[in-house]
This record gives sequence, C-alpha cells and structure tokens, in this order.
Amino acid sequence: MAKFYVQSGTLRTIVQAESSRKAALWAVHQAMQQVLPMEEDLDQTPANKSERAVVEGFAVLSRKVTVSERGYDRPDAVDMPTIEVVAEWNQMVTTLDRLEKMLYQAA
Repeated sequence: MAKFYVQSGTLRTIVQAESSRKAALWAVHQAMQQVLPMEEDLDQTPANKSERAVVEGFAVLSRKVTVSERGYDRPDAVDMPTIEVVAEWNQMVTTLDRLEKMLYQAA
C-alpha cells in the first residue's frame, strides 16, 4: 500500500491506502468520527465529546479533498469534491450497518 498525504480545510493526515480515493475516504471517516456516534465512542457523553473537541480542536473540511503521494500542498495533487467523498463514505457506512444487522439476525 502507498502512503498518501490528505488535506482538506484544517484536516491534514497521512494515510496508507490502495488508492488516492480510498485515502480520501479514510480521511473523511476520521473527520466524521469527531461528530457522529461510533461504536468505540458509545461510552462518551456529548459533554465529554464537546470537551475533547475544545482541547484537541475539530478538523473542518473544505470544498475539496486533496491527495498526494509526495506531500502536502503539491501542485500535482489530486483534488476531489468533498461532497462526493462524503456521499461515498455515507454509502459505505450504510452498507456496513446493513451487513452488521443481517449478521446479528442470522445468529
């Protein structure tokens, strides 16, 4: 897997992925975990999450996600509309949720 430098708004992260698209999806996932309830966050109260956000700060996405294998702020980086990446991420999370429900029903 290749290493990708992903940036959007205040988010800057380095991701190992099979493609620039998958790296963008993972970065969006990291940003969305800040605000959406995830299984590993179920023990966190809204107050705890708010406090953590104040201390650590929130990553805020811009209109595009920029991905490069060579570093941040590269002119040869690939730009993707954030809304498209978020929509694809949403489809992926929805599908995983359906699969998980199917597994629990089958058990």
